[in-house]
This record gives sequence, structure tokens and C-alpha cells, in this order.
Amino acid sequence: MKNLSFLFIFGISFFPLLCFSFDPETPTDRRVLVLLDDFSLKSSHSIFFNSLKSRGFDLDFKLADDPTLSLRRYGQYLYDALILFSPSTERFGGSLDLAAVLDFVDSGHDLIIAVDASASDLTKNIATECGVDFDEDSSAMVIDHKSYGISGTEDHTLIASDDFIQSDVILGKTKIKVPVIFKGIAHSVNAANNLVLKVLSASPSAYSANPTSELSSPPLLTGSAISLVSVVQARNNARIMITGSLDLFSNRLLRTAVQKAGSPDKYEKSGNEQFVTEISKWVFHERGHLKAVNLKHHKVGETDEPAIYRIKDDLKFSVEIYEWSGESWEPYVADDVQVQFYMMSPYVLKTLSTDGKGLYHASFKVPDVYGVFQFKVDYLRLGYTSLSLSKQIPVRPFRHNEYERFITTAFPYYGASFTTMAGFFIFSILYLYNK
Repeated sequence: MKNLSFLFIFGISFFPLLCFSFDPETPTDRRVLVLLDDFSLKSSHSIFFNSLKSRGFDLDFKLADDPTLSLRRYGQYLYDALILFSPSTERFGGSLDLAAVLDFVDSGHDLIIAVDASASDLTKNIATECGVDFDEDSSAMVIDHKSYGISGTEDHTLIASDDFIQSDVILGKTKIKVPVIFKGIAHSVNAANNLVLKVLSASPSAYSANPTSELSSPPLLTGSAISLVSVVQARNNARIMITGSLDLFSNRLLRTAVQKAGSPDKYEKSGNEQFVTEISKWVFHERGHLKAVNLKHHKVGETDEPAIYRIKDDLKFSVEIYEWSGESWEPYVADDVQVQFYMMSPYVLKTLSTDGKGLYHASFKVPDVYGVFQFKVDYLRLGYTSLSLSKQIPVRPFRHNEYERFITTAFPYYGASFTTMAGFFIFSILYLYNK
């Protein structure tokens, strides 16, 4: 009995932990596992971590080789997101490995990977599976002899960049006016992978090479082909951030003064803090997360949804779309949401009108083709979660008693028939009575 009581109490206390997973109604990640090479990173990167805590995140710090590491228990994930600040780890502890991290992302959870010059094959392989490739030369770093003006330092591996992606949803509406300081290794994105985006690129004068030796051959990665920070939004709407600089999040670079544009003698606080804060909001679904509800359709003049439509019926379609603001669902307003009336191919493609309060609607006529159709909304927009909705409805032809009694286009044939009859009657009279 004592054992049963213990198991019951344990189950009651553990059940809320299992339920504390990603909730579509409140999509912001809350429970985050942070894996570190050394616990000293908690203090050296405290500004970034405190920013997450102030926004309501529950951070669980562990060493990357902790033998108790596990992302799931009893078939349930214990965390909503994973931050890998452990570049030099050759092997994770516990049940965590490359496959477990990829399964975590495949299940719709989010990931931040930050590495440096000590990056192990394990972390590089995770990044490769996510669509980016780090420089094969393990001793190479990003070097820039022009864009490095940081408080008068002569360290050309401590570079400044302001080549940001032009997206308010990823980096926020407030423009980052000061360059971001970066010290780390370069990576490139696969041009064939349209899910990977360069968020911060190097300047045209940058290149990737060993800073302690002279160049014996042209570097493989140069200029804007070098991505300093990249993001991925998977088809299941999981979000990933990858960067070759662990120092990007450090207190030192967040507080570092950078040369002010156009004023070589003036310095101001780097844009790192604003950059990492805004991009983390996007990665953790505090911005750019959409949901669609109340997909409805009915005949014009009616309110009930029919079980079947007839060809040439006039119908009205509507759907509500909202965006998560980090605290609540707000109406999403755009002018590029479309609906397809689809059977093998779209017979109707209509841009939806909006009332500015989240409701999108359109009216159109059912095409003169019968079969099984679908209302489809496939919405893809840079930085936003994708929406893919569909609802099936059959379309029938006219019944025999639903056709018009006299068809306008057949009037010439009607006229020809009656003219023939009249002509025959007149001919008969003339033939019979003509002497």
C-alpha cells in the first residue's frame, strides 16, 4: 500500500510536467533546456538569459555531458525548446544524441545552436542536418580588415556587420541602427534549401581563413556568401537559429562599443542586445505565429453550411486568421491571403478581402464542373508560420427538372423548328387547294 501511495503521489506531481508542453493555443515556448560546456556561461551570458527569464521562460541549465540528460519521458517531451551553447561537446550525456535532437525538431520544437572555433563534429553535424554548412577548416574564422572598428581594437576577427535580412517579423519593427559584433566561424546556406534564410551576412570585404597564418590559396567563403546568423523554419513550423559565434550572446559583446556610422571618432553600444532579443522572440514563437479558425462556407443568402453544392451556385467563403503577440492572439491583417476551389487543379483562385479584425472572406460562383472539390488555403509568407487548411465538398450537376424550360441560346433552333412547321403547313394548303 505504501508503494502504491508513493506511485500515486509521484504521478500526480509529475503529470503537470508532462502537460507543460507546446500548446497550440499558447504557442510561445516556456520550458527551455540550455546545454552548456561550462556553467561559467551562465554568468558570462547572463544578460541574454535574464532577458528570456523576464519574458516568462523557465530555463533549465545543464552540462552537455550530464548523464541524466533526456528530452522526453514516458513518450512526452519535457521541454518546448533547446539551446545548445556547448560547441566543443563531442558527445551528449544521457539519452541525448544527434538523432534525439533531430527528432525533437521534427516534433515541432525549436532550437538555437551557437558554436565557435572549438566546434565539434557533433554540433556541426546537427547544423548540417538543419541546412547549413560550417567552414571545413577547423582553424578558420571570419576576418574583415575593413569592418572591425570596435573601440579602437586591432582584432580583425572581431568584426561588425549590419547586413540584416529585411523582415520586420523576424527582427522586429524597430530598426537595428547599430552594427552587430561577431567573433566566430563562417557558414554557408544551401541555395537549394528554401527553408534556410540568412539573417545576418558578412560584409563584402570579409573572408574565412586561419587568422594566424598567411593565405596560401583563395578562401572558399568570402563576402556576403558568408552567413553569420541563419534561421530555418521547418515545414512543421519548428524554428531554428544557427550562428558561428557563441560570443554573439555574451555580456562582453552586448556591452561593447562599436564605431558609429559616419563618425569615426564616436562609438555607441553594439546592436547585439537588440538583435539577439528580437531574433529569440521569433525563434520562440513570440512573433510571426499564425493560426486559422472558423473556416466556413455557405450559399449566398443562407447561413447554414450545405452538404453539397450544385454547379453555378453562388457561395461565400470565410476564415479567421490571428497572430500570436507573445501574450494574446491579435487579428492578422494582410492583403495576400487566397483561397482555392480545387479539384486536381484550382478551378477558382480568389484573393480574400479582410475586415481588419481577422476575418477574411470572398464570394464566387461554383464552376460548371461537378466532382469532389476542396476549399484550400495555403499561406506562405516570409517569417510567418505556414497555414495549410482544406475542407472537402462535393459538387453535383443540374437535376433533370432543374434546367430552364427555354434556354436562351437555343432560340435559333426553336425558331427553325417552328419555321419548318409553318412552312410545311403553308405548302400543304397550297398543294391541296391549288387548281
